[in-house]
Amino acid sequence: MHTDLQPKIQDMVQALLEELKTTLGENLYAVYLYGAIAFPESRYFGDIDCHVILNHRLSRDEIKKFYDIDTSFAQSFPLCPGLDIYFILLDEARNTSPPRHQIRPEIVDESWALHREHMRAGRCIILYGPDPKEIFPPASWHELKAALHRELEYVRNHLTEYPDYCILNLCRIMYSFQTCDVVVSKIAAAAWAWETFPEWRPYIELAKKSYAKQTTPQERQIMISEIEKLYQFAVQQMAVQNDDATD
Repeated sequence: MHTDLQPKIQDMVQALLEELKTTLGENLYAVYLYGAIAFPESRYFGDIDCHVILNHRLSRDEIKKFYDIDTSFAQSFPLCPGLDIYFILLDEARNTSPPRHQIRPEIVDESWALHREHMRAGRCIILYGPDPKEIFPPASWHELKAALHRELEYVRNHLTEYPDYCILNLCRIMYSFQTCDVVVSKIAAAAWAWETFPEWRPYIELAKKSYAKQTTPQERQIMISEIEKLYQFAVQQMAVQNDDATD
């Protein structure tokens, strides 16, 4: 197990891996953790993202076993971040089309291009299976731009619900459009935005403080009151970079 993880998180992901091995057997092909947990500068994160790669479709018993696995692990490890587990078929993981969740088929990974690039770049923790480059195909800038726009749409729909997440993710989206580099954490992108857009500094600080669960209701309200303006600014920045970028 990776020694750079906090002991309590090590215990949880080890228990997860053992559960997957026991229940899936030869159907288990790979398990990867990705997202904030794979960036050393990300001290705080709301959940742990995980891709479970399957050789073939799940049986009814397996689906029943894993349907609420994230909830059961949240109960077993209450001091750890939650799990966001995505079960996908190996054949689909090898394609560029967004894969469908094998337990919740109504869910499709709309950020598939971004996730592939992160894992191919080594921004993941391999719990089981081969190097991600052996599975996931590289993403074109056209694919990445489309995924970034879907990220922006998600932000637009949750501005006042998750203002801290929206502020930091807007930093990441702007950074990616300006640099054509999508393999970056929200915290690193926020540091870039801090230098690039000084007017954002108070809100970046509040968003980071909120991730550490240290904001007051009044500070949260400040973020909410300004988030629409920040969103519109980010959209304008993306439009400029979109005109300059080439596929």
